[in-house]
Amino acid sequence: MTTAAGGPGGGTAAARSRLMVLKGVEKARPGSPGFRLVVERLEIRPGDRLAVVGPSGSGKSTLIDMLALALAPDRADRFWVADAPPDGVGPPDRRDVKRAWDAGARSELARLRGRLFGYVVQTGGLLPFLTVASNIALSQQVAGRHDADWIAELARRLGISELMGRRPAQLSVGQRQRVAVARALAHRPAILLADEPTASLDPVNAERVMTALTALVADSGAALVLVTHDAALAGHYDLALHRIDSAGAGDEVVSRLVPPGVPSHAAVAAGVLAGVSAGVSPGLSAEVGP
Repeated sequence: MTTAAGGPGGGTAAARSRLMVLKGVEKARPGSPGFRLVVERLEIRPGDRLAVVGPSGSGKSTLIDMLALALAPDRADRFWVADAPPDGVGPPDRRDVKRAWDAGARSELARLRGRLFGYVVQTGGLLPFLTVASNIALSQQVAGRHDADWIAELARRLGISELMGRRPAQLSVGQRQRVAVARALAHRPAILLADEPTASLDPVNAERVMTALTALVADSGAALVLVTHDAALAGHYDLALHRIDSAGAGDEVVSRLVPPGVPSHAAVAAGVLAGVSAGVSPGLSAEVGP
């Protein structure tokens, strides 16, 4: 079962190459051994637009840190990412993420992270001693992809062209977040990860950032994985909604990534209770045919 939805301009999911695949992946939260995040299956393809929705503490940031190759999984039946050749010639290689973590290949993981992913965090994460222009160019330097024209285009579309000589302290919160979006896209990543990118913004700036972010990602052909607690926000921008569904109590909690169209534990339980209240045994249909 493919959990990622098709994106703009990409054709059917089956026709598009996969950028990342997770199957049977689990991670315990550091300091909370009773908590487990479980990803039974997730596939990410070019042009996909995914939102991961769940309450605070459900494991959303844990998931996005694993996707960014910044956090090692405890278990994985399959966890790989497609790494295109630096010269763009030939098919991509599948890099086994779990094997790289087990081998302690942190430099290889860092190389993949810098080349393949863009990352937008809640508060921008800009380096205070660099200008806006230098902050944006940093991702290109790390990835070894220098393209001044693309930076200028990003700045124009994000409305920050007049800010390129300023430092982050001279920017508003909304401006800093738009700079962060430009930096995350400057090196043309295959996958853009956004962790609550509008959480610190007022509604007007939140809409401006999200509109620009989704449009730029769509135009670039990259995949978008956005973490948010706001399901309405994800729906407004037509993102495929994946939920973090938690079950358990106290120190023993299991959170699972639930793909679109699959009912959550809470929805299933509510349906069972409704059936019992209506006098229908669990597992039996309320309709009796001829």
